Amino acid sequence: MYQSISKKLAPTGILRIAINTSNFLLVSGKNEQGIPTGISPDLGRKIAEELNLKFKYIKFKKPSEIADSVDQDLWDVGNIAFDPKRAAKIDFTKPYINIDANFLVKKKDNIKTNSQVDELNNKISVFEGSAYDLWLSKNFKNAKIIRAASVDESHDLFYKNEANILAGLRSKLIEDAKKNDDFELIEKPFTFIGQAIATKKGNPDVIKYLNDLILELIKNKYILELLKKYNLEDQLTIPNL
Repeated sequence: MYQSISKKLAPTGILRIAINTSNFLLVSGKNEQGIPTGISPDLGRKIAEELNLKFKYIKFKKPSEIADSVDQDLWDVGNIAFDPKRAAKIDFTKPYINIDANFLVKKKDNIKTNSQVDELNNKISVFEGSAYDLWLSKNFKNAKIIRAASVDESHDLFYKNEANILAGLRSKLIEDAKKNDDFELIEKPFTFIGQAIATKKGNPDVIKYLNDLILELIKNKYILELLKKYNLEDQLTIPNL
């Protein structure tokens, strides 16, 4: 069966794996040859191995670039977050990892809950095209959302007081809060990001195979071992599928 799936998923015989290099939790770095390392690259390689395919990584600076290029025949599978808008052109597996997204605020503003964030006088800095940016765009109506070209730039906007609230991944916001006593994390996530495997829409056999594989990799603790390998057990959670 895997041969049929291989041909549908990677007709060139090489599985092209789209990697979102801005996700510092899932792409931890690169080796001496410049090849990405981390949970996302490891999982892409695992899919190729299961299908007996050669593979190569296609690097993108942000998830929206992966989603926007789906019709350009640049990649076969991509590790990005599920989003209903993206699902118009992309098929997604069930999530293999959940990532919490939280708000970092300034203590002087006395903002204690997520509901207080969406007020007219607030400015939220966010990484443009991220899954949590998409969530904010859909769900927040009052606060001004200031979009930055990178994760680091979104943090800079917050530091420079161009925004009084920073939306981001929990682990990085915790680091910021520890470095500055004027900052405070709102403990309850405003959303969580389900990281999934994406493919071009229209191959139900492929998406079924990938869903079954994700379920098996969760059950046999392969995903858990990846968390341990990259010391991320306390920062990411495995879905109950």
